[in-house]
Amino acid sequence: MAVAADFFADARIRMVDSQIRPNKVTDPRILHAMRTLPREQFLPQPLTPLAYADEDVPLGGGRVLMEPMVLARLLQAAAPLPGEVALVVAAGTGYGAAVLAACGPRVTALEEDAALVERARATLAEQAPGVAVVSGPLAQGWAASGPYDLILIEGAVREIPAAIAQQLRMERGRLVGVIAPGDGTSQAVLAEVTPAGLRASPVFDCATPLLPSLIPAPAFVF
Repeated sequence: MAVAADFFADARIRMVDSQIRPNKVTDPRILHAMRTLPREQFLPQPLTPLAYADEDVPLGGGRVLMEPMVLARLLQAAAPLPGEVALVVAAGTGYGAAVLAACGPRVTALEEDAALVERARATLAEQAPGVAVVSGPLAQGWAASGPYDLILIEGAVREIPAAIAQQLRMERGRLVGVIAPGDGTSQAVLAEVTPAGLRASPVFDCATPLLPSLIPAPAFVF
């Protein structure tokens, strides 16, 4: 076990030094969290060798553990502040919620897949016990703990669901996620609440998979 622990500890450092820092991530809280949180524990045993790869890790059912660089850049764009109230939509096994919590916000992690909820609860109880894990439809968000200063959608969507956008706090609320329009390059975005509604600005290009349950049903065309 000691050998495995040393291997993963070294892999965490290499992940930060080769994937995260070279991609313009400078927030010391994010760098420290990703150097210390055992990402392998957020994965089923057969997938732990992939924990620190620079790619999305398949979790089954079309879901993934988001690529480390994409997660880090999204969180840096969000600029989380200590004491803020945050929601992670599609939290999966909880790794993104744990990294966000390490930056200071009070985090609620929303997931709808029962197996992912079970793993998230077990792992976060050890690694980030302040994170509240809740279960429900992703498209509905989690209004009970809102309004939120910050929302992270941990996966790509065609468009930001209206119910989730409405749970942002007026004036300073912001949301980060990936928009995959289907007819062009997917983009990580920072969306901020304005008097005219939610305004999304592109941050960087990426190739994050769509969240299956948030893909709109095909419209009938006459």
